[in-house]
Amino acid sequence: MPKSVHLMAFGIFAMVTSEFLVGGLMPQIADDLHVSIAQVGYLITAFALAMAIGGPFATVTVLRLRPKTALMTLFAVFLAGNVLAATAGSYGVMLAARLITGTASAAFFGVALSVVAQITSPDVRGRAIGVAMQGLMVGTLLGLPLSTLVGQQWGWRAGFVGVGVVTVAAAVATAVAVPSLEHADGAGEFRDELAVFRNARLWLVLSTSTLIIGATFSAFSYFTPILTDLTGFSHGAVPLLLLVYGAATVAGNAVVARLADSHTIPVLVGGLALNIVFLTAFALLADHKVPAVLAMTGIGLVGVTLNPAMISRVQRTANARPLVNTVHSSFITLGVVLGSGLGGAAIAVQGLRAPLWLGAGTAVLALVTLVPDVVRARRGERRGTAPATSAARRESSLAAPRG
Repeated sequence: MPKSVHLMAFGIFAMVTSEFLVGGLMPQIADDLHVSIAQVGYLITAFALAMAIGGPFATVTVLRLRPKTALMTLFAVFLAGNVLAATAGSYGVMLAARLITGTASAAFFGVALSVVAQITSPDVRGRAIGVAMQGLMVGTLLGLPLSTLVGQQWGWRAGFVGVGVVTVAAAVATAVAVPSLEHADGAGEFRDELAVFRNARLWLVLSTSTLIIGATFSAFSYFTPILTDLTGFSHGAVPLLLLVYGAATVAGNAVVARLADSHTIPVLVGGLALNIVFLTAFALLADHKVPAVLAMTGIGLVGVTLNPAMISRVQRTANARPLVNTVHSSFITLGVVLGSGLGGAAIAVQGLRAPLWLGAGTAVLALVTLVPDVVRARRGERRGTAPATSAARRESSLAAPRG
């Protein structure tokens, strides 16, 4: 496993920590900028929408740059956004800072995953993607509690300064240790990058990722009120429970990464089936502490942890170039937005169990989108022809889009 893969994880960690930073600093930001908590909440939504919408456009602007130069450019833009946030004197400036950092973050994901594909051999590429995505898992695990701690001790602006320091460290390490790479064959030209999106199957594959993440986030977004108001835990216990959930995502990601290439579809089918079970059990047993915690931990093991398999499936269907990776990140972010938004609407109608049921139903829809791949695999088995290895397929996908 090249050391550069771990540096991609480090960079992703910085980006994700910034994404979750506002969640732990809401009261301080609201007081200092003289806005409501709800308005501060919109800063989280703005970051997500910037990732989903602005990320692909930012990727297009760096397509012609060499991969390492593109990474350094995106580090610089992301750092500038965090400096702007740390010095923001008004809500409008803060909103602009979140839009800048969200856009740069999504583009960084796309370029970083493309770099991972270029610097690893096919037999370890799935595991390498999993290593890079541990930056996402650890950022999710530590971002909120660390930001809360920093905000309480030194003020909310110190949180953004801290992210800036981590960003500089990641950028310097990347500049020193990541090799200078040329574009993969056919990459870098906008028309070539765009041609792959004519593949109708790719859009179905992307929708699966949206539904997988939407299923998890419809529940995850409301764990705190569910655990306190339904399950009966104190507010002080919730951060510890969320740490347990975060640790489960780190462990689950490590397991999925090992299987992402060789058993992509079985991993996705099995993970979704288990998530349906855990979400349903949580909905039914939310007022019992032990079953509720077990179900929540299970969701952590098989929810967002399917990312390496999702990425492998997308790259196998299309290619591993930056624009495909960034658009996939946009679809994942869309799942976050839809899951949390629809979950909130469901609570208003049916109460706190509703987002858990919504998550289970969304996971069922995600399973349905996998049916064509399952059928295709079984037809290949009946014909007695062994499909080409996933590693070989993905190696060829780096050179040309699949139609």
